[in-house]
Amino acid sequence: MKISDIFKNGIIKQNPIFVQLIGMCSVLAVSSSLKNSVTMAIAVIGVLVLSNIVISMLRKVTPEKIRIPIFIVVIATFVTLVEMLMKAFMQPMYQALGIFIPLIVVNCIILARAEAFASKNSVFKSALDGVAMGLGYGIAITILGTIREIIGSGSLWGIQLFGEGFQPAALFVAPPGAFILLGILIAIFRTVVVKRFSE
Repeated sequence: MKISDIFKNGIIKQNPIFVQLIGMCSVLAVSSSLKNSVTMAIAVIGVLVLSNIVISMLRKVTPEKIRIPIFIVVIATFVTLVEMLMKAFMQPMYQALGIFIPLIVVNCIILARAEAFASKNSVFKSALDGVAMGLGYGIAITILGTIREIIGSGSLWGIQLFGEGFQPAALFVAPPGAFILLGILIAIFRTVVVKRFSE
């Protein structure tokens, strides 16, 4: 598989959020602001890349019957490291993301990439796949977080964009707004972006 194909798959053709519809729990829960979205995206990309690398390195010595528990231990190790780093150096973001940081361990995207790609490909390609899928996730959550914060709070990255007369649509920072907006974004992505790149 070419490097360009890996990135095209991760970001467009197999985008984990807009196409595969996996790993959406954290996307819906923490994307109420751009800052939360970017932080979560960086955490997921880090765990995805590092776990893909280690799983690819262990692929030839991993017994078939216990591969999933091994994958989970590897992923949990990196999630714990990310959680500890955030707790030490990014306390406000650690508190804002809360339970969703440790839940990266069971994020379907990471386990799916470990099983479908990293356990069958070289370390280099697995690292690239981690970056590509992570970027696909990051782009989706960032778009959602940006729109939700602007419409729902009238701000971006915590900076107010509109005057005092602006009435934010609070629905968009609430869970129902996340579902509605994500559905619209999935429809747009599938009809415009995916069709264009599949031709």
